[in-house]
Amino acid sequence: MSKKARKVVLAYSGGLDTSVILRWLIETYKCEVVAYCADLGQGEELIPVREKALRTGASAVHIKDLREEFVRDFIFPMLRASAVYEGVYLMGTSIARPSSPRPRWRSRARRGGRGEPRRHRQGQ
Repeated sequence: MSKKARKVVLAYSGGLDTSVILRWLIETYKCEVVAYCADLGQGEELIPVREKALRTGASAVHIKDLREEFVRDFIFPMLRASAVYEGVYLMGTSIARPSSPRPRWRSRARRGGRGEPRRHRQGQ
């Protein structure tokens, strides 16, 4: 028997996919959804993300400033390793993805989220 989720902390970008899943979680599981966004240097682009999450139904929006951690733990090592795609492009978007989970899980715990952290995978 599965436990009913009371609160979910969702990694939220403000894009179509995360906006749809936010609403779907609320409607399907009748749970509270907290939108979590990692500030990696997007600046003013995060203002409409906060507003959109709240309009979509998030009970709260938590934006964590991860700029220093992102540069120290991801960008500098990437540059030292000369991580480029097709020998031309820096791996910007792909390097940003792993920087978010650890602080998101801490945020989830502070906001009363429970259970194991999970990543949605297509087809599951």
